[in-house]
Parts: sequence; structure tokens; C-alpha cells
Amino acid sequence: MRDGDWLQSLWNGNGLGARFARAALTPAELMFGAITSTRALLYSSGIFASHPTALPAVSVGNLTVGGTGKTPLAAYLARRLRDADATPAIVLRGYGADEPLVHETLNPDVPVVVSPDRVAGIEKAQALGCDVVVLDDAFQHRRASRVADIVIVSADHWTGDRRHLLPAGPWRERLTAARRASIAVITRKAAASEVAETVADAVTGVARIRTAIVHLAPDELRAMDGRVAHVDTLRGRSVLAISAIGDPAAFAAQLTGFGANVTTAAFRDHHRYTSVDAIALVKKAERYDLVVCTLKDAVKLGPLWPSPTTLWYVSQRVVVERGDDALGAALTTTLLARSKSIHPRRSARPTT
Repeated sequence: MRDGDWLQSLWNGNGLGARFARAALTPAELMFGAITSTRALLYSSGIFASHPTALPAVSVGNLTVGGTGKTPLAAYLARRLRDADATPAIVLRGYGADEPLVHETLNPDVPVVVSPDRVAGIEKAQALGCDVVVLDDAFQHRRASRVADIVIVSADHWTGDRRHLLPAGPWRERLTAARRASIAVITRKAAASEVAETVADAVTGVARIRTAIVHLAPDELRAMDGRVAHVDTLRGRSVLAISAIGDPAAFAAQLTGFGANVTTAAFRDHHRYTSVDAIALVKKAERYDLVVCTLKDAVKLGPLWPSPTTLWYVSQRVVVERGDDALGAALTTTLLARSKSIHPRRSARPTT
């Protein structure tokens, strides 16, 4: 069993063992909930204060752990800001070596600043000549102020009314925390559009905020040597799907949806591949027509891949299916704050 499989079984399983384990974790869940609620209250009451930042920031983050599509959405927003003539940077904590590399691959012309202290990271972005930032994974990092706050809820992870906090479930905060967001983005990978609509209705009912629905659709197959193939190449082929991500099941389901016969080789999220891993995977790959991983895996595994067997990767293309006006409003707010910071209103000259 993969390192994270037992967690997914515990959080999502309906068997007696999973239900018993969640019940046993109830005291820890209640304690975690009390801590997060108290922290949120301290910020809301002003006892804890968010720090002004050197540049206007739009934040992208999750209510749950892993696999929601946060990184491709943050990269997409950075591109939209760049296309609007801003000079954006991505600022992130950098948990795992893959996230900065993915951002650099998706947007080679957008600086990536890694800093656990987001306020200091934004100052560094300003020193690099940027005039606006996208904060990746900062919904809970309230120390750095932001002009727009985007929270993601995954339709692929949705379990209806059963929403357990850590450690009994994947939720970092309760759904009511979405009330402090500017907009909630419902992402779907393999989930049906009807499921995404159901999630959007649930979020609206609880948080009373605007929502958007985004499909993270598989793009072309790409090889590390620059070759490109259409995803229809997968149809009828046996595929070894390699992943070290938060939601390997959704990745496998996407490949299956294109007609591939998929076998998974899954590792824990943010796994640091070694040469031993690469050699073992190459050996296993000999039994399959194609080897496909995610971009998040390719940036780490590609340099170690020791075989003439092609390692393909597929990145997620952001398709806004509903609520582009709400997303645009959040970006417009950010751009207006940028304009004010670049061209501050001059104070009146005192009369004598």
C-alpha cells in the first residue's frame, strides 16, 4: 500500500474499520478544530493583525489537504495578470521541491519566490521588479494581507455532509471558513460537471460567496525531450501512470477517460524520487506501451530517468466552465490595487 493510501481509506472509507478509526480520532479532531477556530477568531477580532505587504497580493489556497489543483490555478492567474500588463511573481512556502519547478515550467517568465515568510517573500518579489504577486497556498497564512482571496474546493474529493477535520479527515478548516474568501473555485479533474455544480451550491449555501467552476483538463502528452503527442494516443494502450501527488486516483481516472488501460505506480505526495526509484520504474515500464506521469513528477523524475523508454507527462489545462466574471473581478481588484501602488495619489500641497 502506498504511504498515503491508508489515509485515504481512513478519510473516505465506509467500512467498519474506517468508521471506527474516525470515531477514535474525534477528540484530536475537536482539538484541531478548536485551535483553528480560535486562531480565526483572533484574526477576525483584530487581536492578530495581517501585515501590510510591499505589493498587492491575490491568495490561492485550500480548505483541504492535497490534490485540489491549486498550483495550476495559481499559475493560470499569474498568466492572466501578466496578460493584463502586470509584472507578477509567484510567492510560496515551497513545501516539496516540485512546486517551484512546476511554476517555472508553466510560466518561465514569471519569477518564483520561495519563502516561509510570505511578507518577506513579497518584499523580495518587489526587489525583482514585480508589481503584483500570487500567493500560492496562503488561505490559512493570514499574516500577509491580500486584496483578493480565492479558496479552492475539490469536486473530486467531495463527500457531501461528511467533512471531518484533520486528523480524522482532510479538512484544514470547516466549510464556513470560506466566508472570508472573495470567491470559491470548485475544481474538477475526473468528477462530473454535475458533481461540481452540487459542490458549488453547497458552498454558496454555507458561505454566501460567489463561485466559479474550473475543469483541470489533461493537456497534450509531452516528453522531456520536447516531443508532443495528442492525448488520443492513450486510447487502447497499456499505460503505467506514475504519480506522487495528493490525488493519484483522479489522475488515473483522467487517463482511463481517454481510453487507456491504466496501472498505477503511486508514491506519497511530494515524494523525492531517487535513482533507485527511477531504475525500478524503468524496469516495471518494460511491460507497458507508455509511461505517463504528471508535470509535478516529471520535473523531479525526468532528470533521473535512465532509459530510452520515453517518459511522458501531462499537465493540467485550466478551463473555466462557470464564473469567469467572478474570477475576473478578483483579478480586477488586484490590478486596481497595483495601479494605486504604482501611481499613488499625491497629497495636496499645504498652503502658506
